[in-house]
Amino acid sequence: MAAAAEEKVAAPSSSRGRLSKLLQEFGWDLMLGSIAAFYAFMVPYTKVEESFNVQAMHDILYHHHHIEKYDHLDFPGVVPRTFIGAFLVSIIASPVVAVIHYLHVPKIYSLLAVRLALGFIVLLTLRLFRLQVRRKFGYHVEAFFAIMTALQFHLLFYSTRPLPNILAFCLVNLAYSFWFKGDSSATLKCLTVATVVFRCDTMLLFGPIGIELLLSKSVSLLEAIKCCVITALLCIGISVLVDSIMWQRILWPELEVFWFNSVLNRSSEWGTHPLHWYFTSALPRSMLVGYPLCMIGMVLDRRIRRYVLPVFLFILFYSKLPHKELRFILGSIPILNASASIAASRVYNNRKKKIWSWIYVIMLGSFIVSVGCSIVTFMASYNNYPGGYALKALHQADASTKEKLVHIDAFTAMNGVSRFSENEYPWRYCKEEGIPIEHFGNRNFTYLLNEHHSINGYKCLFAINGFSGLRFRRHFPPLALLKEPKVFIHGNIEDKDIVSSD
Repeated sequence: MAAAAEEKVAAPSSSRGRLSKLLQEFGWDLMLGSIAAFYAFMVPYTKVEESFNVQAMHDILYHHHHIEKYDHLDFPGVVPRTFIGAFLVSIIASPVVAVIHYLHVPKIYSLLAVRLALGFIVLLTLRLFRLQVRRKFGYHVEAFFAIMTALQFHLLFYSTRPLPNILAFCLVNLAYSFWFKGDSSATLKCLTVATVVFRCDTMLLFGPIGIELLLSKSVSLLEAIKCCVITALLCIGISVLVDSIMWQRILWPELEVFWFNSVLNRSSEWGTHPLHWYFTSALPRSMLVGYPLCMIGMVLDRRIRRYVLPVFLFILFYSKLPHKELRFILGSIPILNASASIAASRVYNNRKKKIWSWIYVIMLGSFIVSVGCSIVTFMASYNNYPGGYALKALHQADASTKEKLVHIDAFTAMNGVSRFSENEYPWRYCKEEGIPIEHFGNRNFTYLLNEHHSINGYKCLFAINGFSGLRFRRHFPPLALLKEPKVFIHGNIEDKDIVSSD
C-alpha cells in the first residue's frame, strides 16, 4: 500500500515535471505564436501586395487543376510571381480547408488557415535561429530575443502575410541559423534559394554574408561558387517548370522581377523615399527599443559584429533604391534583435550595480513605451482594410436568396478584398476595371463597392471608415487615430428592396 501511495504522489509530480520541461522548451514559441495568431484573427484581410499569393492559394485549394479558372490569368499584376510558395503553404493548410469546405463554413476561415500555416513555417524557422542564439550567447540572450520580438509589432504581424518577402524570410532565418552554427554551405544554399525563387533582392543580403564567409575563411571561393551555381541551376529548373505550367508561358518569374525593379527601375512609380529612410524611419518603427540596444550590443560583444555588419551593409545597399518599404528589410530584424538582446542581457545581469541600475530602469521604461507603440500601430492596421470590412458588412446586410451581382473597384480590392472574402451563390462578383463613373447607371450591378460617395442610378447605403492618420493630444491617451469614410456601398435604385431599405 505504501508503494502504491508513493506511485500516486510521484505521478502528478512527474506530470508537472514534463509540463515544466515542455514550457521551458516551447514557452517562447507559444508566446510568439499566440501573438501572431491574434494579429491574424483580428486582421484577417490582406492588401494588394499580398494579392498574388492569396489568390493563388485560393485557386489551388478550390480550383485544383482547373488552371483556366485561376485569378492570375485575368489579373496578372505588374510582374509575375512564383507559385512554389503558394503550393507549399496550401499543402499544409489543405486538410483544414477541406473540412471548412465540407461544412460550408465561410471561405474567410480558409484564408485564416493558410495564413496560420504560413505563420507556423515562419515561426519554426525563427525558432531554429533562436536556438542558435541560445547556443552561442546563452539562455538570457535567448529570452530577451523572444521578448524583443514579441514587443515589436511588424515582424509578427507580417509573419502570417503571404508576401514574397515573407516566403524569402523563412529561408533567410534558416540561413541565419546555419550561419550561427558554422555551416557555410547550408547558409549559401538557403540564400541562393531565397534569391532565385522568391525575392531576387535577397542578393543584396547574400553578397555581404558571402563576403564575410570568404574573409573569415569559413568557405573557399571555389566551394562557394560550386555550391551556389549547382543550387541556383536546380532552383531555376524547378521554378521554370512549375511557373511555366501555371502561367502558361515559358517563365522564370524572378528574372522578370529583377529586370522590372532593378534594370528598368520601375518600382519607383509606386513612391520614393530619401536615402536615409530605412535608418531613420523603418528601423526605429519596426525595432522600437531594440534599435538603440542593437547598437549597444555591437559595442559590448565583439562576437556579434561579424553578423551585424553584413546586415547593415544589406540595408545600406537597399537604401540606394528609391522605392522603399519596411517589409523589404524585414529579413534584417532577427540579426539586429540578437545584438539588442545581448545588450539587454548585459544590462539585466548588472542591474544591481549602481550605474547599471539606472540603465536597467530606463530599459524597462523603454519596453513599456514599445508596447504602447505596438498597440497604436496595431489599431492603425486594424482600421486599414476597409474593403474587406465593407464586403463583410454587405454580406451581413443582405441575407436574401435572390441573385446579386457586386462590382468591386480597384481601391476596394486593394484594401482587403480577395477571393477568400467572396460568398457562394446567390452572390456573384465583378472586378472589371476602367468603367467610367457615369456608365454604372447603364449596368445591371446590384451593389457597388467603391471610393465614390455618390453615383447616379445608385443609392448610397452605408460607408466604411478607414485609418487616415494620427493626431497628438494634450490629454491621455496622447495619440488619437483619425478615421474617415473610405469605401462606400451603393445599391441599384431599380431594386425595390434596396430603395425601401434603411
